[in-house]
Amino acid sequence: MATAIQSALEIYLHTDFQPDAEFIHGEIKERPMGEDDHSSWQLAICAWFRDHRDQWNIRIRPALRVQVTPENYLVPDVSILDAALPRSRTATHPPLAVFEVWSPENKVRDMMIKLDLYERMRIPQIWLLDPADPVWQRYEDGRLVDRESFSLPEHGIQFEMSEIAKLVE
Repeated sequence: MATAIQSALEIYLHTDFQPDAEFIHGEIKERPMGEDDHSSWQLAICAWFRDHRDQWNIRIRPALRVQVTPENYLVPDVSILDAALPRSRTATHPPLAVFEVWSPENKVRDMMIKLDLYERMRIPQIWLLDPADPVWQRYEDGRLVDRESFSLPEHGIQFEMSEIAKLVE
């Protein structure tokens, strides 16, 4: 069993998927294609953090592979990285935050598995947004909770999520 997973992982790591795929529990999983509203929110999140990257000493990466466990790789819509950490081809240190923007093709069960893997990696801020009903939800202790504020005081980051909504085209 472990050999089959390792073989599948090797295929995953050495294949260029367009768009990128994820590797979850031994399976290569296609990610849903983003549509206009999905893309608009993704761009707004990136723009908001990019405008503050020097102040907060962060790097912003859309669709970056994150190795959440030795055998699980996810591709968040947006990852916010600590710029003090070394750059790598794939994120192996927990990002400061990850954002998932809901797509109509997403399945609740699959999304909850992803959010749980992010939490196991100890990512401090895990966010989900459904563009059809733009309520910000943060994944905390295994559940989604409506939140309006983003806060990482140890990095001097604090703002209302409504600031990002102002950037949506």
